[in-house]
Amino acid sequence: MQNLTILAVEGEPAGGVAGWAADLVDRLGGPGAGLAIALENLFPPLPSEVILPLTGFAAGQGVLSLASALFWTTLGSVVGAAVLYGIGVLFGRDRMHALWARLPLVKVSDLERTEEWFARHGTKAVLLGRMVPIFRSVISIPAGVERMRLPVFLALTTLGSLGWNAALVLAGYWLGDQWDAVETYVGVLSKAVLALVALALVAYAGLRVRGHRAAARHRRTS
Repeated sequence: MQNLTILAVEGEPAGGVAGWAADLVDRLGGPGAGLAIALENLFPPLPSEVILPLTGFAAGQGVLSLASALFWTTLGSVVGAAVLYGIGVLFGRDRMHALWARLPLVKVSDLERTEEWFARHGTKAVLLGRMVPIFRSVISIPAGVERMRLPVFLALTTLGSLGWNAALVLAGYWLGDQWDAVETYVGVLSKAVLALVALALVAYAGLRVRGHRAAARHRRTS
């Protein structure tokens, strides 16, 4: 069996994310893949669309079993999400409200409505959010702030993470030395999600500005 780092990053800089992840899996096997994904959850700029297909490729090369790849990457996802959940718990609702009150163009009532929405739909948000690029990490923080029951959070995170991880690990496993093609397609999805969020934020800010101007005109004419 050849060195995975050489196989995975042939023709690419060995110091990139692929080389770093390949070296972890080479040295530690499944736990190395789990560590890489735990760090990806804590630092979203580390791309799961590179680490997970690479782990699937490693399974295809016999570096670790497919079952081990799925187990350790899912465990890593849950551990990383649990750390972010803990940050949300430590930050707390009161601090969130204090910070929100200092932000321009927003009202405390907006945050309260968001909290009410999360109370109603939080389980779906955590489950499905684990399968959406970017939000798969962020969603753990409001879950902690809102004190979602930890067993429920862990169960939903495990299910959602297993779905996302399995899709990308199996893609890398089946694609073999073309595993890096997964990054291209998931990258397009990530950019689309970010664009939609940016548009939503711009639209929201525009509505808030118009609301403030309308309120100011009403006060002047009354």
